[in-house]
Amino acid sequence: MIRTFGRPRAAKDADHAVVYRREGEFCGWPYVMGFWQTGAGELVANFLSLDADYGDPAAISHDRLGGSRPGGGRMVTVRSLDRGRTWSDPAFDVYPRITAAPGEAAPDLSAFGPFDLTDGDVLVGNSSTAFGTPESRSFVRVSTDAGRSWTPPAELPLEGLHALSAMNSALVRPDGRCLLFLTSIDEGGWNRRPLVYASTDDGTQFRFLSFVTPERDPFGAATGNWNSTYRFGGHRWFYPRGTLLPSGRILCTLRCQRDPRGVMWTELHHSDDGGLTWSFLSRVNDFGAPGSLVVLADGRLVVVYGYRLAPYGIRAVVSEDEGRTWGPEIIVRDDGGSWDLGYPNAFEAEQGTIGALYYFNSRDEGEQPGRGVRHIVRSVFTLD
Repeated sequence: MIRTFGRPRAAKDADHAVVYRREGEFCGWPYVMGFWQTGAGELVANFLSLDADYGDPAAISHDRLGGSRPGGGRMVTVRSLDRGRTWSDPAFDVYPRITAAPGEAAPDLSAFGPFDLTDGDVLVGNSSTAFGTPESRSFVRVSTDAGRSWTPPAELPLEGLHALSAMNSALVRPDGRCLLFLTSIDEGGWNRRPLVYASTDDGTQFRFLSFVTPERDPFGAATGNWNSTYRFGGHRWFYPRGTLLPSGRILCTLRCQRDPRGVMWTELHHSDDGGLTWSFLSRVNDFGAPGSLVVLADGRLVVVYGYRLAPYGIRAVVSEDEGRTWGPEIIVRDDGGSWDLGYPNAFEAEQGTIGALYYFNSRDEGEQPGRGVRHIVRSVFTLD
């Protein structure tokens, strides 16, 4: 049960390719914009594109980018028919940014349902306004045609919570109930608590089911005297994402940070009763979050994450015991130009081969302000 602290090693047969890049755009954060696999095995991925001035480092601050365009930028959708090796030409705003103000959206999706959420072409998306702040509200929408069109957003009930944030994290249990992994935020904005909402039988409403973590971090791992914004301050638990294992256990990955420019890590919690109760399982890595977890056909688990300390890049770890322990790091690449990269979505491209879609900036572009155009890349590598 004691982790083997082997030295990090380079990924085997790593291959990288640009999926989308525009010189005047900042493209990023695919992990939280939506990622699905359809019933036919097609991969559907979203990322955000915003106009950006790379001549001014302040102009590409995440705090400024978030409000740089009405609606928060263009949502870009790409598809892969070959397990992530190649991706389609982009489609824009197929999955719309939130258009309804809190309190103005429909309270549920009854006008469009019922939905069979076990149908592989029925996809669930959930996102929010003002993520991670005391003003945040969350919405859900459904596609019945493998992500080619979506319902309007329906606002999730607060259920007595002060604020609720979503980041496109949905899991469908074998019984057809969909679990949304969300984050509550207190009135002060500095206490985030992951939780789960569950769909009703017809799939048109979602209600509170359970909390994933304690109300307060007992170790205070991310507390401090923060003269910062919510994005760059310390938070122990957020960005929950659920994964169902063949055994029936549900795992929930969480991002933790003291400073998102480097000191951040991934934790794992688990539920053995369908998401009703949760317990801490393991810390996945020393540094790196959010971590995207994929279950391989042979039962192993792989987590891929951005590494925001020098040398900047993308790394992965493997577990052979359902996430209780993790092996030495695999360096997928270490040629990033700055900390501003990562947010991968990982998948099994073929047996024993891992794919990941993420945003990146390259040190090959030199010492220009901002260290390189942020663009979308896919990597494929093989496990030993």
